[in-house]
Order: sequence, then C-alpha cells, then structure tokens
Amino acid sequence: MYAILDIETTGGKYNEEGITEIAIYKFDGHKVVDKFISLVNPEREIQPFVVNLTGINSNMLKSAPKFFEVAKRIVEITEDCIIVAHNAQFDYRILRTEFKRLGFGFKRKTLCTVELSKRLIPGQDSYSLGKLTRALGIPVSDRHRANGDAMATVKLFKILLSKDLDKKIIKDNVKTEIVARLKDNHRTIIDELPSVTGVYYIHNEHGEIIYIGKSKNIKHRINQHFTNTSTKSKKIQLLAKSVTYEATGSELVALLKESEEIKRNKPLYNRALRRTLFSHALYRFVDKNGYINLKIERINKSLTPITTFSNSQSAKNFIYRAIEDYNLCQKLTGLDTSMSNCFDYTIKKCFGACINEEPPEEYNKRVVQLIAKNSYDNKNMAIIDQGRDIDEKSVIYIENGVFKGIGFFDLNHQINTIEVLESIITPMENNRDTQHIIQSYLRRNKRLKTIVLEAN
Repeated sequence: MYAILDIETTGGKYNEEGITEIAIYKFDGHKVVDKFISLVNPEREIQPFVVNLTGINSNMLKSAPKFFEVAKRIVEITEDCIIVAHNAQFDYRILRTEFKRLGFGFKRKTLCTVELSKRLIPGQDSYSLGKLTRALGIPVSDRHRANGDAMATVKLFKILLSKDLDKKIIKDNVKTEIVARLKDNHRTIIDELPSVTGVYYIHNEHGEIIYIGKSKNIKHRINQHFTNTSTKSKKIQLLAKSVTYEATGSELVALLKESEEIKRNKPLYNRALRRTLFSHALYRFVDKNGYINLKIERINKSLTPITTFSNSQSAKNFIYRAIEDYNLCQKLTGLDTSMSNCFDYTIKKCFGACINEEPPEEYNKRVVQLIAKNSYDNKNMAIIDQGRDIDEKSVIYIENGVFKGIGFFDLNHQINTIEVLESIITPMENNRDTQHIIQSYLRRNKRLKTIVLEAN
C-alpha cells in the first residue's frame, strides 16, 4: 500500500518551515482507497514568494486546523504504507519535523517519483512535476497546490508501476506487506483479487516472484492455481504467500507484458513457458512462372516468415480462409498437389493461376494484399485497444516493422505524432515471440483499431 502525498509549506529557513496544505492519497497500486486533504495553520508567516506561487495566504489559514489537530489522521492514513512523493526527501523531512515539534517520532519507508522517473523514463529534458506530466500527457489541475500535485503524482506513479518491467517497486512493497499478512490463507488472497484482465505475480515469503501469468479473469485464474492438484500447482501452493497484479484492460498488452516479464524475471515455475510460443510459419517464394507461392512449414530460423502459428492446424485454417477471402489457388498455397489444375478451378473459384491462365501480375496483387494484411513489416503503426479504465486506451507501438513497446493514454490526450507516442511507451524487446503474439491477436481481433503513423 502506498501513501502518495504532496505538501505546501511557508518557505523559510531549513527545518523552520511549517505546513500550509497537505494532500494524501492512499493507493493500493491500482486505485485510490482513501484520501485526506486539508489546509493547515502553520502558526508562522508565509514567505511572499510562496504566496505568489501557491496562492495560499495567511488569511486563508486563520480558521484552518493546526498540525496537532490533523496529526492523528496523517498517522492513520499512512500506517503500513510506503510514502510516495515527487522529491520525497523534502516532503518526508517536513512531516518528520512537524511530528518532532509535537514530541513524536514519525517513520515510514519512502519512494521518490523523481528518482523512479530518472530510472524508468530516461532522457527527459526535465524531471520537475510540471514538465514531466506535460511530456507524459498527464492532466494537472491546481498546480502548486497540494491536492493538484498529489493527484498528478498518483497518475505519474501509476505510469511508473506500468513501466517497471523488473517489478522492483512491487517486490519491495510485497516484502513490507507480507510481514503483516503472513497468516493469510489462500482464500483471503483470492478474495482480495479482482476479476479483471491483466498480469499476476505469485510471491514467496521473501517477496520474490515465483510465477508470472496472464488472465482475462485474475481472480478465477488464481483460484485455479490454488485448487489444482497437479505437481506444479502443489509446489506453487506451498510457496505462495502473496499475489500482486497489474490490470491491463487489453489482453494483447497482458500477453506482451507476460512474455517480457517472464524473460526478465525468470520465475522459478515459469520454465515451461520460456519455450517458443509457435511451431509453424507462413513463407513465400516466387516460382519459375512468376507467381508468388505461399507455403506452411515448421519454423526455419534461417527464413523470414510472413506470420507464425501455434500449431499446424491453426496454420491450415489460416490458409483455407485466405484462399476463400482472396480467391487464391490451392496449388500455389500448397494444399493441392495434383499435376494439372486445382480442384477450385473446376468449380470456377480459382481463376487459373495453377495452369498459367491468370496473369501473374493479377494473381500476385491479391497475394500481396494478404501479406500486407497479416504482416507489419516496414510499417509505422499504433494498435489501439482497451485501457484499464473507461476513459483510457492502451497502445502497442510498432516502428518500421519493429515492436517498440506498450503504453496507456487518457482519451483526452491525442496521439497525433510519433514523439507523443514515444513519451508514453514502456520500451520492450522485439523478438519472434512478440511478433507471434501481435500477429495472432490481430488475426483473432479483426476489428481492432490500427493507426498508420507518418515517419519522422
């Protein structure tokens, strides 16, 4: 659990500042579950430059509660939480100073979104909250006020969690929470999980990830893990002490994150899933008469496939549909091995490419259309899918035929240039697995929105 906060102060000498406003959002990694927002009477003068910056003046604070009146609420909402702030060292120091004046200690673990942003979003011109949120398309209201800046930090932290493919933030948080939850049984863990699409992480008592999976219903899938009687499931059940998850909204994003994070984290019980996801591929060659032939074969690493398939039956089904949709020849797609014309020619469904009646130029046009539809070679494109919330979409970015990564954007944030797209993307590795995942998903979801992007 996280307490994401922002504090406005009077300004002044080091350790002599007082709090004028505080906003705290209790965040479970997915949504805000509690909040506390209040002006605070600092019982001291506010520096003129701070008044100009925040708009908070002494008259506004005359009837505001003093710090000792809000201290209990601050303790309660931050208990068992990691404090998250933009420049956390400052906010945490100010809080501890105020508690020290009351004669109390205040100790919490902290996370700084400035430091996290430098690690997870490198190359930014500035890491100030204002410029960073602008670059990432995060809407901010009430800038330089505690509530506006704290809510902007919540949105920024959500992006940082999504970009943390090594799961360092989650692992550290789980270590903190497991101490308090060691007596939880599997039923309690299941009850706390949502029925959403995303990636889930099963942790042992040290917070280490022992299994990563994806599901369109995380609660149901974890229930299967904890009730299955297979040897692997029993081993997972013995070690499982906590389950965390990341909602994705999109099944495609979940598949890509699962593939990437298994490779990065190498969980103990994901060994079977590290094997290749596909066995067959569609290849092309031009015959002596100039016709483009299509052929399904087992994966050949020395050849570049048009698209890949999980098994031979899936590949054959694809070819059958392609012949129907594009009026292709059965012989030139490897389904008919007769010496003369194919069967479809006798029923007037093939235009005669198999016996050189249809000109190669005409036949090849349709083959090229099929290839273009099922391959993203040399394309700059964005695939738009469901987001985690109703006002959000997910995006999968492909540059010059190479998968670059995934991201999320608010519906009010227009993705109209490659520069904007690159700012919200979490970079991921392009490999045969990701190509297979994307191509297979596009085949199954033909109504998915894709945007062709102009090159820089």
